[in-house]
Amino acid sequence: MKIDGACHCGNIKFEAEVDPAKVVICHCSDCQSLSASAFRTVAFVDASTFKLLGAEPKIYIKTAESGNKRLQAFCSECGSGIYATSDEDSPKVLGLRVGVITQRDQLPPSKQIWTSSAQAWVDDMNSLEKVEKQS
Repeated sequence: MKIDGACHCGNIKFEAEVDPAKVVICHCSDCQSLSASAFRTVAFVDASTFKLLGAEPKIYIKTAESGNKRLQAFCSECGSGIYATSDEDSPKVLGLRVGVITQRDQLPPSKQIWTSSAQAWVDDMNSLEKVEKQS
C-alpha cells in the first residue's frame, strides 16, 4: 500500500510502501518514554521504499535493553517522531510512526509486542467517558 505523511509542522514529508499486515503496537518502556504515551504504533517498511521529502530528520541514538543501537528519527522543529531503524547498513527496515502517516486510519495494528511492559489500564479504555472534541 502506498502511503505518505509528514511531521506536525510539515518540515519533513515522506512517501513509502507499507504492508498493512505489518503494523504493531509496542508497549516497551522505551516506546512509552520516547512517544510520551502509553504505547507507540509502528508500521514496518523496507527502507528501499521510503522516500524522504523536505528536511532531513534529526537522529537520536538509543541503546535498547538488548544492547542494540536504534536510530530514532524525528523533526528538529516540532519533535514529531518519524521512524526508528537499526544502526546496521543492511537490510534496513524502518519502523514508521503511524501517527505521522496520512492513511493511518487504514493501518489497524495486527499485533501487540512487549506486553509485559503494558500499562494495566490500556485494556480497559472502552469503559472511559468519551468526548468527541475539545472546545
